[in-house]
Amino acid sequence: MASSSLSEALHRLMHAYKWRLRANIRRHQITLPITHIRVLKGVGRLPDCTARVIVQRMGQDKSRVTRVLNDLVKEGLVERSDNPEDRRSQLLAPTDAGVEMLEKVSVLEGEAAACLTEGLDADELDTFLRIAATMTTNAMGHTTEPHRSHKHG
Repeated sequence: MASSSLSEALHRLMHAYKWRLRANIRRHQITLPITHIRVLKGVGRLPDCTARVIVQRMGQDKSRVTRVLNDLVKEGLVERSDNPEDRRSQLLAPTDAGVEMLEKVSVLEGEAAACLTEGLDADELDTFLRIAATMTTNAMGHTTEPHRSHKHG
């Protein structure tokens, strides 16, 4: 059945990418868990970033994101400042150490992507990116919000 083959291919690709990225992170002795890296990336990419924005973008539990942000602040990778638009929230921004970590992670992600795309020509890669974008749009269009039933992991 085609959908079963597609599901298996997507599952294997996702896990291969995660495995390669984790291996690169370990090799470079980065001790941050993947969730922490994802939150740090969100803080680094999103202008006027708040914890609420991270929760919405990641589809994660608010208390989990708060714990991760507290860890990132303790590690000196994220700083908080007053939000002039909403006194109930704080703006988040990467510190200089956070920016440096994001640069390292970006290099490691590039290495993982290069490993996975080895042997593909530019046209094949463009086709894959177009198909992946269409599939992502289709998936997001069939639900208003990703369902997260687990509390950890």
